[in-house]
Amino acid sequence: MTTDTGHGVSVRIESCGKSFADGTRALQPATLDIARGETLVLLGPSGCGKTTMLRIIAGLEQPDRGGRVLFDGADVTSVPIEKRNVGMVFQSYALFPNMSVAENIGYGLKIRGVAKRERDVRVAELVALTNIAGLEDRRIDQLSGGQRQRVALARAVAIRPAVLLLDEPLTALDAALRDRLRGELDRLLRSLGITTIYVTHDQAEAMALGDRIVVMSKGEIAQIGAPREIYFRPVSRFVAEFVGAANILEAEIAAGCLRLPGGSLEVAGTESRSRAVAMIRPEIISVVAPDRAKLTGQVDSVSFIGDRQRVVVSGAAGKPLAIEVPNSIELRTGDTIGLTVPPEAIRLLPDAM
Repeated sequence: MTTDTGHGVSVRIESCGKSFADGTRALQPATLDIARGETLVLLGPSGCGKTTMLRIIAGLEQPDRGGRVLFDGADVTSVPIEKRNVGMVFQSYALFPNMSVAENIGYGLKIRGVAKRERDVRVAELVALTNIAGLEDRRIDQLSGGQRQRVALARAVAIRPAVLLLDEPLTALDAALRDRLRGELDRLLRSLGITTIYVTHDQAEAMALGDRIVVMSKGEIAQIGAPREIYFRPVSRFVAEFVGAANILEAEIAAGCLRLPGGSLEVAGTESRSRAVAMIRPEIISVVAPDRAKLTGQVDSVSFIGDRQRVVVSGAAGKPLAIEVPNSIELRTGDTIGLTVPPEAIRLLPDAM
């Protein structure tokens, strides 16, 4: 196949903020570097500024005075979207209902003056790559949601963009289809090697697709890092609670331990602290016999979810703890259990009490 798009361009947004005429501040000035061929995910709740940042990169919005967008070091801040060589996929897909699948995919090539023979070859390659062979002559209203998503992706990459911009492209799909297409999308992006910027509020999508994740909150960048770094080493309480399930414990510290209602937990890095806010992921907590642990609690509820159990434990901390344990452990409501956590797995957060 000849679908190699190269590896796109490096992208730099420099001091880019965005204020609207009514005074709304959608994005605080931000600087961000995206490597050539990288998949970067902008993650955050609604209204956090992630789509505004994407639109500035696309050229659909202009940053406030002083902000710049650079592709491979060249300033494209004033370059309109049609001249930036970007591909975009929206949540709505924005496909042309009066065109067939093949016509939709080839549309960008046609308006760029690519000869029909070359267009047909490119469309055929992308139909195969996105697993929609046999649908070329169908109209858009004859396709399922998943098929439409694949057509939108094929159309976006047909022009061999320097940057691919995806704005929550899986949100409209049901959960099972979204999970399957997430894997297909990851495979497609890796095979094409295009610089990709992906907007989502779904942490699972972010973890699965991103080389790096930019977590955003209230128009600002809260943290940038690889998925494992974001998950295990959040820099704030907001990031800890937004990315994955988290137990947040507020406690005094004495003799290198968190002092809790049900006992204590040894924790690293407490030398200069007397109180702390700590994060513990549910899957990090182990259940042991009460006499083998310095922290105990009572089982409030047990939810069997196939490969594991979700358990809520009261009395151990100031509020109930959520834990996930193997389904081979038999637990009943009212049981007293011991809890252990490796000291290095407890993340102390800067949000002091």
